[in-house]
Amino acid sequence: MAPRVAIVGAGPAGAFAAACLLRSRGDAVIDLFERLPTPWGLLRGGVAPDHQEIKRLEDTFDRQTLRRGCRFLGNVNVGVDVTHAELMRHYAAVIYATGAQTDKSLGIPGEDLPGSWAATEFVAWYNGHPDYRGLDFDLSAERAVIIGNGNVAADLARILTLSRRELERTDIADHALEALQNSRIEEVIVVGRRGPAQAAFTSSELRELGQLEGVDIRVDPEDLELDTVSRRWLTEEGGFTARKNVEFLREFSARPVRSDARQRIRLRFLRSPVEIRGRERVEAIDVRRNELVRADDGTLRARPVNEDVETIECGIVLRSVGYRAVRLPDVPFDERSFVLPNNRGRVLAQDGEPIPGVYAVGWIKRGPTGILGTNKRDAEETVRRLADDLGSGVLQQPEAGREQIDALLAERQPNLVTVEGWRAISAHELERGRREKRPRVKLASHEELLATAHQPPEKPVLEA
Repeated sequence: MAPRVAIVGAGPAGAFAAACLLRSRGDAVIDLFERLPTPWGLLRGGVAPDHQEIKRLEDTFDRQTLRRGCRFLGNVNVGVDVTHAELMRHYAAVIYATGAQTDKSLGIPGEDLPGSWAATEFVAWYNGHPDYRGLDFDLSAERAVIIGNGNVAADLARILTLSRRELERTDIADHALEALQNSRIEEVIVVGRRGPAQAAFTSSELRELGQLEGVDIRVDPEDLELDTVSRRWLTEEGGFTARKNVEFLREFSARPVRSDARQRIRLRFLRSPVEIRGRERVEAIDVRRNELVRADDGTLRARPVNEDVETIECGIVLRSVGYRAVRLPDVPFDERSFVLPNNRGRVLAQDGEPIPGVYAVGWIKRGPTGILGTNKRDAEETVRRLADDLGSGVLQQPEAGREQIDALLAERQPNLVTVEGWRAISAHELERGRREKRPRVKLASHEELLATAHQPPEKPVLEA
C-alpha cells in the first residue's frame, strides 16, 4: 500500500525531502503543509532578489514535487489549524521541515531601540514576506551598521547599495523598491567580531561586494594584519575559501579611493558591539576591539583587547548573527541547540528512543548551517531512515484516510491554498513582472495573496 507522508514546511528542505522520497518510493502520497499561501520558503523569501539564478531552483522544485503529484496545502498553520496528533492519525509519517524562523539577539543595551532590526526582518521585508510588509525601515540617515560577517550580512550591504537600475531588474517587493530608491544612506559599515580570515562569507558573495556599480569598498589595512594565531589558523585550518577571502580583502584594501562613488561599504573586523546608543531611536553604536585566542577546546575565540570603545554614528543597525528555530507544539524540542532532538533524521523522545513516524530535515534538524545544497544531502539522510522504517514495518498505515484530513482542513481553514491557488498567484506575479520588465512583481500581503489564489478562473469568451 502506498505510504502517506505529511511534510510540514514547503521550503527548500521540505521540497528536497519530497523529491527524494518520490525517487525512493514512487508510490508515496505526499502532502506539503505550509503556513504561508506560497511555497518554497527562504528560496522565495530569503534569497536576495538580485540572485535570480538561485531563485530558478523554484522551477526544479515544482517539477520534482508538485508536478509529480505532491499536494500543496498552503495557509495551514500546523499546531493551530491541525495538531501533530491529528497528522499522526492521518499519515504514516510526518517530516518536519520548519526551518529556523527567528534571529539571535546581540544581548547588549539599546538593542530594542527603534532603528535596531534583525536581519530576518529586513530580508523578509524586502523579499515581500506578507508578515513583514507593514514594517517601516527609516533609511534617512547617512550611515547604516550591519553586525555580522556572513552571507546574509553581505546581502544586506549589497541591497542597501544597489543602484536604482540594478534594483529594478529584480523581484524585490514594490514597497522596498520605493524605500530603497529614496534611501539617503551613503555608507554601510559591516562589523565582524573575528578576523578577516574567519569571516563566514562565501568567496562569491565577497567578490560581488567588490563589483557593485558606483560603490567604493574599503577595508582598513590594520584589520588585515594577521596575528600569529590567525596566520597559523589560516595555514592549518582555514581552507581554500578563507585564503581566497583574505586575497579579496587585500585587493579591496589596495584599491584607490573612488571619487565618483555614490556610496561606500566598509568592512571592519575584530570588533564587537557593546551598546547601541540613542535617546528615542538609534543614533550610534559602540564597538570594542578584539583579539583572537585559542580556547581550551581548541576553537578560536574573540576577546576584548582592552576597555576602549569606538563610537560609530549611524541611524540604523541590522544584526545578522544567526538564526534559531522555535518550539513546535507537541513535538520534542532541544532548548539548548534549538533543534528537534534526532538521530540522523529520526526524531527522538525524551528517553532517547526514536518516535515512530516522526522525522526532521533542514535547519530544524541540524541548526542553521550550510547552503541550499546542504539541505539536499540532509534530506537524503532522513528519507533513507524513513524508507528503512517503511521496509521494516516500523511505520503503520494511518487510521484515517485522505478524505478525513481534507474534511478537517475544510472546517478549520476555509482559506486553504491548493496548488491551483499557488499557480494563480504565480501567474499573476509573472504577468505583472512581464509588463514591468522584471522577473516577477510579488503580491506582498495576505489579503492580496488569498484573493488571487481564490479568484474564479476567467471564462473563455465565445465568439458568436
